[in-house]
Amino acid sequence: MTAHVNENCIGCGLCTGICPTAFLMTDEGVAAARDEILPEWEGQVQEAAESCPTSAIEISH
Repeated sequence: MTAHVNENCIGCGLCTGICPTAFLMTDEGVAAARDEILPEWEGQVQEAAESCPTSAIEISH
């Protein structure tokens, strides 16, 4: 699985609250996904994507 945070991100921090191991906040105040999503994080990454208020998290398997 890979995750990408697109330009819709408003920097609310919800994804970092749900899965801080996979998402981080950048200096620009928006979220970014780590390059490597470990299998044990996949459930939380999926939850973060489904919870994102702007649908900014794109997941590919």
